[in-house]
Amino acid sequence: MKRIGHYAVGVLRGDEVLFSDFQDGGEMWTGTGSRSLRQRVEFADSFIEPPTVHVGLSMWDIDSQQNQRVDIGTEEVGRSGFTIVFSTWGDTRVARVRAQWLAIGPVTHDDDWEV
Repeated sequence: MKRIGHYAVGVLRGDEVLFSDFQDGGEMWTGTGSRSLRQRVEFADSFIEPPTVHVGLSMWDIDSQQNQRVDIGTEEVGRSGFTIVFSTWGDTRVARVRAQWLAIGPVTHDDDWEV
C-alpha cells in the first residue's frame, strides 16, 4: 500500500493515441514477432514524489483473423511523468491504440510551509 501521509492528494488523467499503423503500414500492423512501443507522458503539474499510475486501453482496433495478444503498462514513473509501454507478439496485427491513464499522488498545498 502506498501511504501518502499528510500531503494533499493530486489526481491527473489523460488519453494518449499511441499509434495508427494501418494508415501508413507501420510495424504494429504489418510486422510479426515481438514488437513494442514506448511513449513518454509529461504531467501538467509535478507531484512531490512519484505517483501511482494506472494505464489501460481505451480504444483498440485489431485484426480479428489472428490471435489478439497485447500488453500495456508503465515504466520510468517519476514526479513529472512516466512512459507508457505497449507490446504485442506473434502474428497479431494492431491497427491503432489509444491508452487512458490516471495518476494519483502527493502534491503541495497552499497551506504548506517549510522551516
